[in-house]
Amino acid sequence: MRLWIAVCLVAAAGVATAETRAAVPVRYYNTFSHTNPVFLRINQGDIVATKTLDSGGMDDRGQSRATGGNPLTGPFYIDNAEPGDAILVHLRKVRLNRNWGSTAYRLAPVSVLPEFIESMYPNHYKADVVRKGRDNLLPWDIDLKTNTVRLREPVSGKIKLAFPARPMLGCIGVAAPGDFSPTSGPSGSYGGNLDYNEIAEGATVILPVYHKGALLFMGDGHAIMADGEPTGTGVETSMDVEFSVEIRKNARVNGPRVETADYVISLGSQPEFSSSLDRGLQMATTDMIRWLTGDYQLEPWAAHQLIGAVGKYDVVTVAGTMALRIPKKYLKQE
Repeated sequence: MRLWIAVCLVAAAGVATAETRAAVPVRYYNTFSHTNPVFLRINQGDIVATKTLDSGGMDDRGQSRATGGNPLTGPFYIDNAEPGDAILVHLRKVRLNRNWGSTAYRLAPVSVLPEFIESMYPNHYKADVVRKGRDNLLPWDIDLKTNTVRLREPVSGKIKLAFPARPMLGCIGVAAPGDFSPTSGPSGSYGGNLDYNEIAEGATVILPVYHKGALLFMGDGHAIMADGEPTGTGVETSMDVEFSVEIRKNARVNGPRVETADYVISLGSQPEFSSSLDRGLQMATTDMIRWLTGDYQLEPWAAHQLIGAVGKYDVVTVAGTMALRIPKKYLKQE
């Protein structure tokens, strides 16, 4: 299928070969597979402006553009990225681009005790309120001027369900290793449907490279989402995204990492229900030790003590992934 690509040949400051490129696909994919045709080839340092659909396949105009869960924008082929390298995806902008979103009507059963599930209210609200054929979705209003989100209906008589928006990407990852073609539902060492609310504007996502060109995908934007994604959704919406990519050669990265202004973060990324959160915690902690003793050259005992003193664990998905954060201020040389 022909892809529409608008390219603005504007040199990026400090990178002689870098360009600023606006690229919006007409075809989206539902797998993190190396067999999906390349959408756009980019160089290290190029600034790419693109768009993502919501988890149901609707764009910024509310038009259905794709089917299946979490349609992905990409893959972006990064020249000179080779297996064994890592890519650093700098999320320069993650912006809301429409005035509505949606969530599930109730908490996911996995978020509560098994004996409580039968006492939950029925998972039926109103038919076709958000999407034709669905009766378990609620509409949210997004105010782009004030950057806030508000539940449109139903209306609580007790509390005001309105919050500052915190736009984020649920899906970001590279083509999975070997011939594995995971859907855009789970997560793994390649990234995937991470659903981590720290993957927002200003963050850098670090991913291992398994195939030539890395083949980067992204999608599943949320206007706001709680730790763990306990309803199984955030406020699902489309997004404007601007990013650039840096290549780190022979990086020895085994899974997704995130850097923000204040933290370095290791993710114990695994598909939901494949193992317990204990396993995700162990994966995140082990990777953080490797990161601290490798890139930061801490003594192993110092890495253990730093984690034990100031580490912060996040539940990323209620039945799968954990994250471990370390404040960057403690990694500065005295």
